[in-house]
Amino acid sequence: MIKIVKSKELPSLLGYQAEPTEWFEVTQDQINKFADTTLDHQFIHVDPAKAAETPFGGTIAHGFLTLSMISHFSQSFSVVAEDAVMGLNYGFDKVRFLTPVKVNSRIRAHAEVTEVTQKSPGQFLIRYNISIEIEGEDTPALIADWLGLLVVPV
Repeated sequence: MIKIVKSKELPSLLGYQAEPTEWFEVTQDQINKFADTTLDHQFIHVDPAKAAETPFGGTIAHGFLTLSMISHFSQSFSVVAEDAVMGLNYGFDKVRFLTPVKVNSRIRAHAEVTEVTQKSPGQFLIRYNISIEIEGEDTPALIADWLGLLVVPV
C-alpha cells in the first residue's frame, strides 16, 4: 500500500519497510510480448522446447522484464507526499540478477527506504532497496537500489 505523508515528514521515513506486494505470475505470453518489444528473442525466453533442454528446464523471463516490474510493484510500496506535484523515476545505482524467473513463477517485491535527501527546495531523492522474491526460492530474482525523485510545492 502506498504510504502518504506530509512533505516535511519525508526525511523521517528512513528505514521504512513496506509490506510485500501482491504476487504476480509471469506467463509465457508476457515473456513473448517483452521479447517482441525489446527484440530480444533468445531461445531461453521464447522457445519452450529448446529451453527445456537447458538446466532451467524451460523458459525464463528476461532479467529486464523482472526489473521493469518494479514500476508495477511500486504502486503498492511507494512513499508519496500528500501535496506531491509528481514523482519521477531517477534511475538505479545497483542492479543484480541473482536467480532466473522461470515461466509461470510468481514474484513479488519487498521495498525499504534507505535514504531520503532533499536535493533542492521541493525535490526529494528517495532511495529504495528492492528485492524481487520468487515464490518457493531462497534467493531473490534480483536486488536493486532504485531512486525516485519526488517533487513537492516550495
